[in-house]
Amino acid sequence: MKRFLLLMILLAGATGAWAQSFSLSGKVVDASDKSALPGATVILTRLLDSVQTVASTEASGAFKVQVPAGNYSLKITFLGYQTFQKSVPVMASVELGTLALALNSQMLNEVKVVGKIPPGEQKGDTTQFNAAAFKTAPDASAEDLVQKMPGITVTNGTLQAQGQDVKQVLVDGKRFFSDDPSTALRSLPAEVIANIQIFDKKSDQAEFSGVDDGNAAKTINIITKPEKRTGQFGKASAGYGSDNKYMVGVAVNSFSGDQRLTFTGLTNNINLLDFSVGETPGGGMRGRRPPMGGGTTSGLISTNTLGLNYSDLWGKKMEVSGNYKFTDRGITNNQFRVQNYTLPSDSGQVYSENRLSSSATKDHQFNFRLDYNLNPNNRLLITPSLTVQENTTDNQVASATSNVNGALNTSESATQAQSKSLTFNNNLLFSHKFGKVGRNLSVSLNTSYTNSSGDNGLAANTIYYRGTEGNQTQNLFTNQRRTGFSWAGDLTYNEPVGKSGQMQLIYNLGNQRNDADKQAYDLVEGTGAYSQLNTALSNTFQSSYFTQRFGTGYQYNEGKLRLRVNARYQLATLENDQDYPTEDFYTRRFTSLLPSADLTYKFSQSKNLDLNYTTSTNAPSVDQLSQAIDNSNPLQLYQGNPGLQQSYAHNFRIGFRNFNPETNRVFFVGVFGNLVQNYVSNSITRATTEPITLANGQVLEKGQQLTTPVNLDGYMNVRSVFHLGQPVGFLKSNLGVNGSVGYTRTPGLTNGQLNIASAPNVGGGLSLSSNISPKIDFNISTNGTYNFVQNSLQGQLNNNYFTQNTSLKYNWIFGPGLVYRTELNHQYNSGLSEGYNANYLLWNMSISKKLFKSQAAELSLSVNDLLNQNVSVQRNITPQYVEDVQSSVLQRFFMLTFTYNLRNFTGTAPQEQKRDRDFQGPPSGGSPGRPPQG
Repeated sequence: MKRFLLLMILLAGATGAWAQSFSLSGKVVDASDKSALPGATVILTRLLDSVQTVASTEASGAFKVQVPAGNYSLKITFLGYQTFQKSVPVMASVELGTLALALNSQMLNEVKVVGKIPPGEQKGDTTQFNAAAFKTAPDASAEDLVQKMPGITVTNGTLQAQGQDVKQVLVDGKRFFSDDPSTALRSLPAEVIANIQIFDKKSDQAEFSGVDDGNAAKTINIITKPEKRTGQFGKASAGYGSDNKYMVGVAVNSFSGDQRLTFTGLTNNINLLDFSVGETPGGGMRGRRPPMGGGTTSGLISTNTLGLNYSDLWGKKMEVSGNYKFTDRGITNNQFRVQNYTLPSDSGQVYSENRLSSSATKDHQFNFRLDYNLNPNNRLLITPSLTVQENTTDNQVASATSNVNGALNTSESATQAQSKSLTFNNNLLFSHKFGKVGRNLSVSLNTSYTNSSGDNGLAANTIYYRGTEGNQTQNLFTNQRRTGFSWAGDLTYNEPVGKSGQMQLIYNLGNQRNDADKQAYDLVEGTGAYSQLNTALSNTFQSSYFTQRFGTGYQYNEGKLRLRVNARYQLATLENDQDYPTEDFYTRRFTSLLPSADLTYKFSQSKNLDLNYTTSTNAPSVDQLSQAIDNSNPLQLYQGNPGLQQSYAHNFRIGFRNFNPETNRVFFVGVFGNLVQNYVSNSITRATTEPITLANGQVLEKGQQLTTPVNLDGYMNVRSVFHLGQPVGFLKSNLGVNGSVGYTRTPGLTNGQLNIASAPNVGGGLSLSSNISPKIDFNISTNGTYNFVQNSLQGQLNNNYFTQNTSLKYNWIFGPGLVYRTELNHQYNSGLSEGYNANYLLWNMSISKKLFKSQAAELSLSVNDLLNQNVSVQRNITPQYVEDVQSSVLQRFFMLTFTYNLRNFTGTAPQEQKRDRDFQGPPSGGSPGRPPQG
């Protein structure tokens, strides 16, 4: 195979005489409302020899295939729609335009009799699930629905599908809330959804050129029911509870064909970060759920937020989407941490900290996207974004360091900080198609500008029990200004090679420039003025990272095999220019070869194997380069390293997917990993037995430390996961089994000695989600992970710890409009530091009564953390120490809440409109026995 590929690349210039092929393209839409049908199966059969070419429509409903000249039979199928067939002669490239599929009423009647709906199918690279096969409560959100589907999980607030983080959510092929999967899934009710599709969405560059560049993002596409695409729907809630707890939230969608509007608003002090149409009445029922996409809900959080999402077609050529979000958030947190160090000479050194913090953030975020098809051969994409932020923080910290011989030091400090920042990004992408099919040129320009400023005040008193100074005080004022500007231009040319190949030429040019100015002033006694410049803590610094890339690639796509190989040669220059406190100039030049490859093999329409390998470089940040000392924690100082080099990463992914339509079994196994050369780790200089004088003259007293970033080889992070999903008929539920094996290897330095922190882990879990009826909806799951902590420098700190999370979510509709909801979450920890092995049961519960004839309203009494046991603990592994952290969390409160559900669909028959408004229909998947629509 290697010799074959090499020969293909070397002879690329002499391939013009190969057999000529032509393209056949079109767009598949719903006949009633002209909305796109992504994931439709396109089968092109050559009449001469019955050879078939199979493809799936993209998110926009478009498809394009390359075939030799001949007479063909075109067949297009989509679940719930009539099959489209047409004879097509191909003697040149053919543009079929828009192909409309009509609903299959006969199929609907047949399914009503059978009454069993298949949960899903595999369509090439796309896994599609039928929402009708997964029963949820009538007021469930899209988030609740997708978590019932095999291979989709939420881990530490991050939505994952087939082992990878979900980067974006589409609705009927259109972007929804930009790249915010959390808001997108929580803003749609499950009952409007027909299908859920999971696939790797190509980059804009690849979609423009038709040549895969290997930059794909795991994406969920929500296909709505045709009769739910016109109307207004949403939810509003207001609640008040014990200890002055409150919550008012609204989420309203207005859909009218291609135009989609969504408004969300929330004010609360019960740790809710957003509000959704699937929000459980009472609010506190979701008080501990972390934000999807990562993050934390530790601390006591008050949030005021407004959000608006918009998408539409402006004419026939222009598709636009955008969103705006304003957030005003305050967080208070009392956090405890303990760090056990790994250096043998530390004699059991331990650092402990008690931090009381409060912060207030005001944030404006705006994103816009304009996709303009100027004509069949030219396309323009513009995607600007703007973020403006104000932040204030107040920290009071009590910390101490000790070893087996007793206390080394103690410190009390208070910091107050204010900052403002603005970030503007804009991406331009233009693509031109030439007369020959597959020959195209794309040009892109990406720009970014940042500007930030901040002031910081520090007052600290530190006692060193065995150092040269017994008592040290600091009273400091610091102001910092930063600006950054980066740009990158990209030129890509594609040329067809034979009937199944494509060559690619690439040139990229870019620069990242950052300016940082930090001035620190000590308080002058007797004057009350901060006028004494502290040179050790001040710095004026500029950095520039200039890159050029030249590359070529080849892509082969024929039948079951798709292969892409790519290689880029990169020249990079990193310049660091320091003006203060001393003049200094560093230049680093790097040459890198950046290969990448993709291979997809389809064993069948429902079984395929994916292999992916990429390489990348990463320049160090301004904080990592600047020599100004950060003394916000007097016992743990930080200083950048202007001598840092760029890191070089190898990333790989292997995935196997299989869907058995006979048993409805879904299976996925994947291996993911990255290896990093010149990994930016930390070097800690710590005064263990005697004070240490640094190069700038500063003295580290016993127990005090300075952290500096350094380049080290040997970082590795590898994990493998599998998921098996299987309906269990006698339980009327869906069973999920998952497992994982991981290994992380992180190098670090302590007082010049290298320590390798290795963290193998193995985990597994089970889940059972109900598929009984809309009146009984439950999810049960348990996941456990066993971790092995190993240190090459000090083996006595090696330890094993185990964490397990078990949860139950149960909704029961009974009696005359009565609803009982409960959530139980049990956390088990073993092997953490003393006092951090918190095992607890979090129990949330509510009882509700549906109101009015339509039952569109609901009055609910809920309790959050009924047993008052909620805690937050976390373990972190580094090469220098093992750390356990405990944070403040929201605990028990009661709340009375009124909720109103809006359902007004004007695109359905009158009887269906009434059913939707009255909440009498079945949940999320459609009417009984009806397959998804669209």
